[in-house]
Amino acid sequence: MSITNALPVAISGGPDLPQRRHLTTVIPGPLSQELLARKAEAVPSGVGHTVPIAAVAAGGGVVIDADGNSFIDLGSGIAVTTVGNAHPAVVAAVQEQVARFTHTCFMISPYESYVAVAEALNRLTPGQHPKKTALFNSGAEAVENAVKIARKHTGKQAVVAFDNAYHGRTNLTMALTAKSMPYKSGFGPFAGEIYRAPTSYPYRDGLGGPDAAKRAISLIEKQVGAENLAAIIIEPIQGEGGFIVPADGFLPALVAWCRENDVVFIADEVQTGFARSGSMFASSGFGIVPDLVTTAKGLAAGLPLAAVTGRAEIMDASHSGGLGGTYGGNPIACAAALAAIDVYENDGLIERAVDVEKILFSRLEELRSRDARIGDVRGRGAMVAIELVHSGTSEPDSALAAAIARACIAAGVIVLTCGTYGNVIRFLPPLSIGDELLHEGLDVVAEAMATI
Repeated sequence: MSITNALPVAISGGPDLPQRRHLTTVIPGPLSQELLARKAEAVPSGVGHTVPIAAVAAGGGVVIDADGNSFIDLGSGIAVTTVGNAHPAVVAAVQEQVARFTHTCFMISPYESYVAVAEALNRLTPGQHPKKTALFNSGAEAVENAVKIARKHTGKQAVVAFDNAYHGRTNLTMALTAKSMPYKSGFGPFAGEIYRAPTSYPYRDGLGGPDAAKRAISLIEKQVGAENLAAIIIEPIQGEGGFIVPADGFLPALVAWCRENDVVFIADEVQTGFARSGSMFASSGFGIVPDLVTTAKGLAAGLPLAAVTGRAEIMDASHSGGLGGTYGGNPIACAAALAAIDVYENDGLIERAVDVEKILFSRLEELRSRDARIGDVRGRGAMVAIELVHSGTSEPDSALAAAIARACIAAGVIVLTCGTYGNVIRFLPPLSIGDELLHEGLDVVAEAMATI
């Protein structure tokens, strides 16, 4: 008997789940322990997990485990379930598509939903220029294809990524990613012609945006050379690197330099896209128009779908057959994406992200005012973080971040850590979470800070 079937009462997910934090067992409970034991036997140890539970349902702002424990969700599956788990519109669209067909391969027999997703992304991403979109399966795959397209368009090979960057776990995207453990260590050699430049990290470098950009551009010109550079790729707000918001003027200066030097500017919006940052795309919040934009995570509300969207003349650089993949733009994922995009546009989720930002900053800044271990509070929209340091210093305290995350999870609140130093706690609640539940989750975080 499966763990789900072992539940005493049938349970389904979605926004109708009771929106409460409720623990019936210690964490993990016996049924979750059973699944984790099976995982240890069947799944490689390299596939880790953050929360030691067997999830069976989720919706609104909660995740339910097999033992009946209800957790406040401040992680959204790493910014994926932005519209909430099992949103009724997404569920209905997926069910209808499954009944029609699950796959034909768009490269064999095209279907409308792929084209409709491309049209929507062409319309929604920053800039009014003609655009085209290709669909893929994951954020890393989108990044790989953006680099392919940029190299083909420019005839150049070098690519610059930035300190603290995260772009994925494939060979090329590991090369672009800055952090060694756990993403890169022991997995080399990595793809060549990848270079790294310093980013803007206001809390640690103290530089204004123009000065930080000047520093990065100087290094790029000296160590790479614009004549060799196909693309710069950067997250408008760095995700795994620690929710680092660049100083004003940093990104516009990089874009301007790229325009002057025939370099493709790629915005990796895999984590920041789709209302997460308080605008549909974080690039817009910084006043920039990228040449190429990569998206995934929130695009299809939990189904695997990713995209590269960009200037038509750049996207058309590839020869026929040079882009694609068997599952890229799967019709079920496309149906989910179209439903999710409708929710983003018409259910006030951008405004909701701004409201969530106000709550997060208010509560976390108040916490910071009485706890010197919080060195910085930063982020935008429903994408906010605290950087933890040893009291009275700026020295990262990764042990504290890990301890607080464990305490919160044990108390029924899912929080995630991140950062190059592992000392950042990030808050990524689904935009379907209610204010009361969000405040309760932050109460638990404050209690953990006070007791550790």
